[in-house]
Amino acid sequence: MAKKVQAVVKLQLPAAKATPAKPVGTALGPQGINLMEFCKQFNAKTAKEPDGMVIPCLVTIYSDRSFTFLLKTPPAAELLKRAAGIVKGSAEPNKIKVGKVSKKQVEEIARAKMVDLNTTNLLAAVRTVMGTARNMGLEVEG
Repeated sequence: MAKKVQAVVKLQLPAAKATPAKPVGTALGPQGINLMEFCKQFNAKTAKEPDGMVIPCLVTIYSDRSFTFLLKTPPAAELLKRAAGIVKGSAEPNKIKVGKVSKKQVEEIARAKMVDLNTTNLLAAVRTVMGTARNMGLEVEG
């Protein structure tokens, strides 16, 4: 018989750096799961990711206080910042441009994000990532 789902919690945590403190503790603590166990499992699964990369995680908590979690691909904005070599996007993206990314880099990011996007068409995925780049103040070359 299937377990009864108590809650589903979405988190965005730095790879291999989850601790039972904020934000994990505040999000998962009230659900009554073992925070240390979650942190150990999350850190083990994300150990191969680049340092500081933000990883979205969908935690399903069951009524018997057990849990499972699903890792997603990093946000397009994080991937674009790494590709452009910038720390953060522009405060005024329509006026101030903070960096440049090539069309090839955008296509690689779109291919990586395809599993989490709501499209199966590569061209649509590329246009989605290009929109994110534009909203961050990045120019797409090529």
